[in-house]
Amino acid sequence: MSTAHGPCTPERAGQDHGRPGSPSPAAKRFIVAIAAIAALGGALFGYDTGVVSGALPFMEQHFGLTSLSEGVITSALLIGAAFGSLIGGRMSDGLGRRNSLLWAGAVFIGGAAAVAVAPTVPIMTVARFVLGLAVGSASVITPLYLSEIAPSHIRGRLVSFNSLMIVSGQLLAYLVNAVLAHWEAWRWMLGLAALPAVALFLGVLFLPDTPRWYISRGRQDEAAAVLRRTLAADDVPDELARIAQARDLETDTRSGAWRELQLPWVRRLLLVGMGLAIVQQITGVNAVIYFAPKILATTGLGTNAAITATIAVGAVSVVATAIGMSLIDRVGRRPMLLWGLSGMTVSLALLGAAFHLPHSTAVSYLVLGLMVLYMGFMQATLNTGVWLLLAEMFPLKVRGLAMGAAVFVMWLVNFAVALVFPVLLDAVGAGVTFWLFSAMCVLSLIFCKRYAPETKGLALEDLEQELRRTAQGAAPENAPDSTPENAPQSAPGASR
Repeated sequence: MSTAHGPCTPERAGQDHGRPGSPSPAAKRFIVAIAAIAALGGALFGYDTGVVSGALPFMEQHFGLTSLSEGVITSALLIGAAFGSLIGGRMSDGLGRRNSLLWAGAVFIGGAAAVAVAPTVPIMTVARFVLGLAVGSASVITPLYLSEIAPSHIRGRLVSFNSLMIVSGQLLAYLVNAVLAHWEAWRWMLGLAALPAVALFLGVLFLPDTPRWYISRGRQDEAAAVLRRTLAADDVPDELARIAQARDLETDTRSGAWRELQLPWVRRLLLVGMGLAIVQQITGVNAVIYFAPKILATTGLGTNAAITATIAVGAVSVVATAIGMSLIDRVGRRPMLLWGLSGMTVSLALLGAAFHLPHSTAVSYLVLGLMVLYMGFMQATLNTGVWLLLAEMFPLKVRGLAMGAAVFVMWLVNFAVALVFPVLLDAVGAGVTFWLFSAMCVLSLIFCKRYAPETKGLALEDLEQELRRTAQGAAPENAPDSTPENAPQSAPGASR
């Protein structure tokens, strides 16, 4: 992994400007425990978004759903998640990252129970909206928490662990769906999400908040205590000084998070973040996650067989995300986005063509194979990279608010895709629908090539200063890599 000298002097740069000290075995265990507990929020995010794919065929029979009402029930969680991301962003800045995770865990428990017993479509819709509030909040708070508590040299892997937990939650949902489909026990499919929600709530009770949030509230002693549990002792003073310096700079520059967003360089970063959030959704991933059995059924595969076949989608997603985690800190965020979108473009184009073949078992498995190929590219690169970038690229003072705004946009686009996809599938067919997604991948590739930032190898505070200087039009000094693909000055596109 390359290192960089940001705007801080070497004396203030701490572990990123020299070789970091080795954390103690106790510190390593503490970091692993933090990641495991906090990322339960990601697992719940994955389970609650993935489980609907297996429940929908039986809900359709039970409630007499149309394509539109399928879209409404599916997307109710997503519109709730959009507002939950805004709530989570503001709450994490005001109450802290830890207390906000506790709130999300409590809502997960109540929402899962309500969805499992909902007797009518309107009540089911409202219950999924409430559950979506927790999903959206967790989608902001979990990566934010992990990015701020992780030592910088493993930040990419630790934050990407949340992405691994999301796809693991989806795989668990597919496995549960396949088992319970034999009894058409769709309510159990939905209600079992309450179990990991309880584990999240209880686990977070034992976690501290992040050093950066403590310092933002003037609680230096508590920040130092957390850093002593995650870093080598010699690195703690430098890290405290770096965080405090970034905080002081933000305080001197402008008071108030909303006013901070009016600064041109911050606003440009926010627009790039929103653009990345849109890219992640318009390229088709959640159409596959939510409607994989329905897609396979259009090729002639039976309901139970289609639900079972989606396990392959979940399994490949987990493996691909693990691969992405191992590469993200070495290859960099930006190159992975570009390579991934290229592979997604080709696989979606082939998938669209496959739907124009005569229906047969062989075609069903060809479609499944191309869906798996697409999901492999998506989860290893774009999904991992976007979540990590959104957790890294915003300045401390507005990090929760800005990430919440970007994720709000992400969930709104997710909502639109989930609402429209079943209707589009009936109107123009699966082939044309996936060709449209392929075209979106081309547009997304152009956007990412022009605007996506590279954040590899910089501490969050050094990265903030680097992006500030770049967005204000100054030439970056000592950027982390000299190649155009990895230069952070490509990120905001601000001076163009």
